[in-house]
Amino acid sequence: MIGRIAGTIVHRDADGSVIVDVQGVGYEVFLPPGAAGRIEPDGVQPVSLHVHTHVREDAITLFGFADAEDRAAFRALLKVSSIGPKLALAILGVMNASELQDAIARQDKAAFKGISGVGKKTVERILVDLQDKLDFAASGKTGVRLRAVPSAVSSTGDTVVGALINMGYKRSEAEAAVGTAVDTKDDQNVEGLLRAALSALS
Repeated sequence: MIGRIAGTIVHRDADGSVIVDVQGVGYEVFLPPGAAGRIEPDGVQPVSLHVHTHVREDAITLFGFADAEDRAAFRALLKVSSIGPKLALAILGVMNASELQDAIARQDKAAFKGISGVGKKTVERILVDLQDKLDFAASGKTGVRLRAVPSAVSSTGDTVVGALINMGYKRSEAEAAVGTAVDTKDDQNVEGLLRAALSALS
């Protein structure tokens, strides 16, 4: 099984996959939604991905992650009833391993809000099935590290957080940027708050 790939991304597709060139051999690897958009332009910067090799009777598919903890979280999610690779990848496109761990430890259903394909029953299965399996993220070794969510974020802020996630930013990055924007900007309309949040991220 392939566990890690180091090479250069030479192509990316709309389905979230990239082609990683490793000494002349191109490997198709699927990344969490938005991850490819945060990588340097094709052929510019070498990448190293932790890989999960998913084997079925009709296909062998590679899923790539920035670190081993995210890969471990992906594998933990695959053990939850009714969650396949596509859905597990969608979840990790919104939150990383530590954030997923925090959400499970707090039994925080709201953390999964807005993730495509993740309904109420799926969230409940995740929270129940993984509540005793919080060792996939490094922070689990020293206890749960709670994520601070800006209390000043309003419904307008929620809209901007969602927009930033759709642009490829992780939820933690988006919430922190919106929290900063709320503190520094008096005008709380969506466009103004989005511009301020993007400025905070740059």
